[in-house]
Amino acid sequence: MIPPPLILRAYREGLFPMAMEGGEIGWFSPDPRGVIPLDAFHVPTRLRRVVRQGRFRIDTDRAFEEVMRACATRPGEGTWISPELARTYLELHRLGCAHSLEAWQGPALVGGLYGVHLGAAFFGESMFHRVTDASKVVLVALVDRLRQHGFELLDVQWLTPHLATFGAVELPRRVYLQKLRQALDREVAF
Repeated sequence: MIPPPLILRAYREGLFPMAMEGGEIGWFSPDPRGVIPLDAFHVPTRLRRVVRQGRFRIDTDRAFEEVMRACATRPGEGTWISPELARTYLELHRLGCAHSLEAWQGPALVGGLYGVHLGAAFFGESMFHRVTDASKVVLVALVDRLRQHGFELLDVQWLTPHLATFGAVELPRRVYLQKLRQALDREVAF
């Protein structure tokens, strides 16, 4: 397990860990860095209808470990979440620094995401879905929550075509670190 003070310091400095092939932990600070500007978050029209239909019940921190493990076992994809990192994020959750949002249909967990919260910044780590649109609805719920609580930064690490549909952009490292410092200067509740 990575000691919590070490991993939290890394996040504060713009670094995040990922397990490499063979289990070794690598530290990353991409340039450019992917973020979703909270004031420019875009919900596609079809997804807006899905959200209004209420197909999913959204909960927070009800099944953190389940969400993280589901993110680590996506079929057909590799994983950056090694057993060591899983233990680390479980400890961060126990300390109140890592959170999950979950999509449920009845008793079934059908989607979710998790990440780290420091100051007014949320560092999205991973998401999964077992039912179409579940993780997208959870992302909408996350952004709503971050806006309501006064967050300033939603870090998504790298820009992907999927995240771009929600308004994600790339920031040069210099600009990202400036926004990160600003977000860390304020303390907001998750």
